[in-house]
Amino acid sequence: MKKTLGALIPRIALSTTLLATIALSLFGTSSAFADKTVLAGGCFWCMESDFEKLKGVTDVVSGFSGGTSKNPTYNGDHQGHYEVVEITYDPKVVTYKEILDYYWVNIDPFDPRGQFCDKGSEYLSAIFVANETEKKIAEESKKNIQAQFGSKKIVTPILNASTFWPIKGKESYHQDYYKKSPLKYKYYRYSCGRDKRLKDIWGDKATH
Repeated sequence: MKKTLGALIPRIALSTTLLATIALSLFGTSSAFADKTVLAGGCFWCMESDFEKLKGVTDVVSGFSGGTSKNPTYNGDHQGHYEVVEITYDPKVVTYKEILDYYWVNIDPFDPRGQFCDKGSEYLSAIFVANETEKKIAEESKKNIQAQFGSKKIVTPILNASTFWPIKGKESYHQDYYKKSPLKYKYYRYSCGRDKRLKDIWGDKATH
């Protein structure tokens, strides 16, 4: 009996290890291989709507970044912050460069006062980079876009990443606003002239 029990112990240990490996492959893969980036492009409702349509993007969260105040809110203190989205994506499906290619054609990179009908520092466009690799890719991407427009200056800055503050609590209705309030969202987007301006700048490259 002792010999049989002793023989079973390694098998039990092996089975436990195998189960753990299977569980990790099933539940841990998406987080293990996911990357995140933060981008500002004016109204985060619109940015969320646009980027959730991009293949390889698994999550888009609206919030604030770039300022110094802690726990910024939409209706309270968010001075110095940009309206941003935090984008989670699978780099095996869509690369960081492709994320930026998609970003450019969904913003107005020439507006120094905001985006479309929304004016003010919180509505400015910006690319937030987390490391030197992202910075290099972003700078090359911006250089390529600038080359398409000659002397017309791209004003979208490339900034070092800082704390991302998601919209939450009583203001969480901003998350997935385009799904929760589709009629209000469509009216806002149309009346703001976002898609008309994007078409003017990018022509057939405009994705919406």
